[in-house]
Amino acid sequence: MGKNNTKFLMQFATFAMVLTFAMMVKEATSMSICDMDINDMQKCRPAITGNNPPPPVNDCCVVVRKANFECLCRFKFYLPILRIDPSKVVALVAKCGVTTVPRSCQGIFM
Repeated sequence: MGKNNTKFLMQFATFAMVLTFAMMVKEATSMSICDMDINDMQKCRPAITGNNPPPPVNDCCVVVRKANFECLCRFKFYLPILRIDPSKVVALVAKCGVTTVPRSCQGIFM
């Protein structure tokens, strides 16, 4: 296996472990990824899952508006692997009124 594949697998494994851990974490524990508290991220889950997700709640949009997209966009390729439809993330970002995203997000958020 080449160096690039090994690096990718290590990054993916780390990211997957963090997300798995984050989903298991209860309100008592707080962890942050890209300026977003893991517990706060859960407020957006209904708006990006299912066949016909409901509009995001205000608390979700507060989280989305203060997210560090430069950081988050480094993980955009993992969305399908995590069974998150990128088009639903695009819709969520737009519904929350975020209009400025970094170039690194183009192709998913624009």
